[in-house]
Amino acid sequence: MHLVTPFKALRPATGRAAEIIAPPYDVLSSSEALERAAGKPWSFLHISKPEIDLPAGTDIYSPAVYAKAAENLQKMLDAGVIARDDKACYYVYRIIMGSHVQTGIVAAASVVEYDTHRIKRHEFTRPDKEDDRVRQIEALNAQTGPVFLAYPEAPSIDAILNATLAGTPDADASADDGIRHTLWVIRDNATIDQITRAFDALPALYIADGHHRSAAASRVAAARRTANPHHTGEEGYNYFLSVIFPAHALKIMDYNRVVCDLNGLSQDELLARVAEAYTVTPSTTPVKPAAYGEVGMYVAGQWYKLAIKPELIPADPVERLDVSLLTTHVLTPVLGIADLRRDKRIDFVGGIRGLPELEKRVNSGEMAVAFAMCATTMNDLMSVADAGQVMPPKSTWFEPKLADGMASHVID
Repeated sequence: MHLVTPFKALRPATGRAAEIIAPPYDVLSSSEALERAAGKPWSFLHISKPEIDLPAGTDIYSPAVYAKAAENLQKMLDAGVIARDDKACYYVYRIIMGSHVQTGIVAAASVVEYDTHRIKRHEFTRPDKEDDRVRQIEALNAQTGPVFLAYPEAPSIDAILNATLAGTPDADASADDGIRHTLWVIRDNATIDQITRAFDALPALYIADGHHRSAAASRVAAARRTANPHHTGEEGYNYFLSVIFPAHALKIMDYNRVVCDLNGLSQDELLARVAEAYTVTPSTTPVKPAAYGEVGMYVAGQWYKLAIKPELIPADPVERLDVSLLTTHVLTPVLGIADLRRDKRIDFVGGIRGLPELEKRVNSGEMAVAFAMCATTMNDLMSVADAGQVMPPKSTWFEPKLADGMASHVID
């Protein structure tokens, strides 16, 4: 079985991409999705967030929600707004956000290679979120949310992607947030074979984002494999929708922490406790960490630059992450945050919102202290995945986000 394979994508008809593409299902609330989809009957949010077409207050995990997604997908097919390619292809996908450009390939990735950890993960998943994606896939008989993967250094793949960009794109649209999404279809059989062989030669792929989508695809494949007495391994359910970018091109932003109280400490007591592990330096300007071991802390209207004491840096690839060091030396022993996944006293702020958002949360009184983190690197992520370990919660924030609706994978 190949690591990746071409597939017959379900994608926007010519000239319709701008009406269709939408943010990933998990970055918008239902109310935000409803607002974004207003006046846009073909927005993919009608498929990825179908509760917007049901009465207010509908449980987003209700069977009616998944049924509505299937109904809306069929409407788009019947209207000719989207259509399925008649040949299995690869697709080159470029995203432009400001000055940042990243180009990858849309492919069907092997569930078997995911199950055997050649497609490597770095996060735990939650059963309830997996269940949601399983129901969505089964209702649609398709995977509509791509898993965001990264490949290690591979100049031959880079060269194919770059050569494809010289051609005329098959879809080109800017989303509401100004991010541009462009797609080229690779139909040439020789190039398709070259891509398949190039990926087969890689030691691994790495999940950047989409752990629940890939886990759900694995569960659907296992169920269908068991139910199919004529299973061959070539069925669509043996693969999952993915967009695979070169690791060196990805942009990881900081994922910051805010805590609602000081765990009974005064500001001076907090600073004294933090100083046991970090060198603490007051700053007259907001502190955006620029190097490993640095953290910005904002409390009571004052910024501080924190620098971890070198003797406290362990060798373990997970424990030495900045987010781990902060948890080990401040969040747990000082602020009493024992479980980052469940403790309601802590919240997480994506770096796309900037340092003013941290100041706003603290100045409003909603939060007592904020920590600005240095962004985790792709090398850190891959080291953790290679070690078979998992990252702490909320360690990475990838931008730009992939668009839902640019290409979907039918699994029959």
